[in-house]
Order: sequence, then C-alpha cells, then structure tokens
Amino acid sequence: MRSILLLILFFPIAGLAQEPWMLGFEKPEGQPILGPDSTYIFDCPMQNRPVRWQQADVFNPGAVVRNDTVFLLFRAEDDRDARLGERTSRIGLAWSTDGLHFTRHKDPVLYPEPGPFSKWDFPGGVEDPRVTELEDGTYLMLYTSWNRETARLSSATSTDLVHWTKHGPVFETAHGGAFRDVWSKSGSVVTELKDGRLVAKKIKGAYYMYWGELFVNVAVSEDGRDWTPVTNGSGELIKPFVPTPGTFDSHLTEPGPPALYTEEGILLLYNGKNLSGEGAGPETPEGTYCGGQALFSKDDPTEFVRRLEAPFICPSLPHEVSGQYQAGTTFIQGLVYFRKNWFLYYGTADSMVGVAIKPGG
Repeated sequence: MRSILLLILFFPIAGLAQEPWMLGFEKPEGQPILGPDSTYIFDCPMQNRPVRWQQADVFNPGAVVRNDTVFLLFRAEDDRDARLGERTSRIGLAWSTDGLHFTRHKDPVLYPEPGPFSKWDFPGGVEDPRVTELEDGTYLMLYTSWNRETARLSSATSTDLVHWTKHGPVFETAHGGAFRDVWSKSGSVVTELKDGRLVAKKIKGAYYMYWGELFVNVAVSEDGRDWTPVTNGSGELIKPFVPTPGTFDSHLTEPGPPALYTEEGILLLYNGKNLSGEGAGPETPEGTYCGGQALFSKDDPTEFVRRLEAPFICPSLPHEVSGQYQAGTTFIQGLVYFRKNWFLYYGTADSMVGVAIKPGG
C-alpha cells in the first residue's frame, strides 16, 4: 500500500479526535486515482453513434466490496467540447484489489437507452451513483436521472454489478405522486457493518434514506426501489438538517455515501457547500465543497442530534481546485470497509476521483 500523507485542510481543526462517533481520514499519495480517458468508446443507443464516454470527466463514484475486491461505480461525461451542463453522463465500473489501483470495465454499466426510462435519463444522462448491498445480497444503486429539466433520484438493482435493472424515479408513486417532479438527488441509505461488509439496515421494519441537495430530507422504503418521503402534518418535507449560516455548509447540506448505523447513532457523511457573498463562512473559500459529519438518533433516524462544527475533508490538492468546478470540491460519495480500513471515495472539482483512508479499523 502506498504511504499515507496527513490530511491537509484549509485550517487546523481542534477537537475532532475527541468525538467518539466521527471518522477521521487521511489522503494517500498518488492522487487522483481515476481521471478522464478518451480511449474508451461506446455505441450510444440513443444517439446511434460511437461516443468517447469517458473523454471529458470521471468523478463522483459509489463504492462496494464484493469478493475481497473494491468496486467503484463512477460517473463519466463524454464530449469535453460541449458546454458545461450539456454533456451526457453514464455510469462506469472499475475494480481494485488494494482500493487504490483500479481496472475499468470497457463499457458503461448504466446509461440512457430507448424505452420507458429515457424520458427521465436523456439527454443529460445518469449521474452520481450511491451503491448499497441489501440483506439478500442484491445491490441497490441510487442515482440521478437528468433530462436537463428536472433532476430525479432513481433506483436500479443488480446481482453482479455489471447488469442493472432500472426501476425509475424513487418517488414516482409516493404520496399520490406529489414528489415525482420535485428536484431530488443524493440518496444515502442507512447501512450497518456486518462481517466486514456494509449492508442496508432496516429500522422498525423499513429502510431509511437521507436525500436532498439544499438540505437533508428523509425517506423510507420496504424494498429499496420505491421510497416515501417523510412529511409533516401539512404534507411538507420535514428537513431535519439544514445549512448553518456563516459556516462551511452555509449554502447546502447534501448527503454523501451510505450512512452508518453505530452504537452512538447514525453517522451521515455529507457534502457542505459554502455560500458566495453574504452569509458565507470565513474558514473556507466561498463556493467550496467540503465534507462534514452529522449524527442522527439510531432509534429515530429523523431526529438530528448534532454535527461537527468544522469539515473533516476539504480541497487541498491541485486537481481538487481545478477542472469543471474551480472553486474547489471534495464531493464524498463512496465508502467501504476494506481490509480493516475505511476507504472514502470522492469527486474532485467535478473532474476526477480521489480517495481518503481511515487506517486501522
């Protein structure tokens, strides 16, 4: 394994080690671990032509361990000459036996294609996968369907990580379809570490998911495919965790990788973005995405307990402050427990993939 460098942030964070419920990470050498590659060509069934589907950007991966191997499901964008927001995203697969050096599958494993889901998935594509193993060994992918009009959180399942079955927007039927056309992203399912694997955990007979972009919402499900947002008596989202003015997450709090059920509570690693201008926090540059940690009650996943007041990971390397999003991004999205270490995978400036490690279990 490569040598480990101390995690470098924009500022020192006092007291993080005193929190028994948090995870602390370090960035290894040799970053980034994945980047664009124009040699991969795919025959797009929507455009009826070959496309260099990883040419522009490779970022924002989900992660899972299978057969002592780490698998990344990453987002790839195609046309690097297209304007930002006008590229098509597809989801690729890569694997590694050390968590650091990855081999890529030649074709995307999830992509826009003709059929009932193209109205959600095209022309923007499929984005930002989070991957969770269910109790029966099935893999659940929650991803964003982007038709360049409305982002919709969608689901797909697989037994081998290569062949996926789409199930459409996760809120399509809940509450009589009231949230089908509401902007939705970033599904973080509550998981528990069992025999060295993160497995989705049912609490009071249901799976729980944190989701959203500007603030954290909660949803429940029986099967992981279709979800029901938790609402108050007026039918509005409950919003248990929102941005904190004047801090690193003053603009938004967006769920990251699958949440962790622990004895101290449910740990949600999330992406906090600082505002630009009035209300921005002074500790991080304006517009920067950093990673935060929040704790929810293990008995009631809708009950927010507390958050770390400072981020635990921020852009500090050159490729994390360049690319598509030059204000700086460490967008955390994939988390696995692998060979007694925690591996956290993240997108860098919407362009490449990085990793941070918590050694020693």
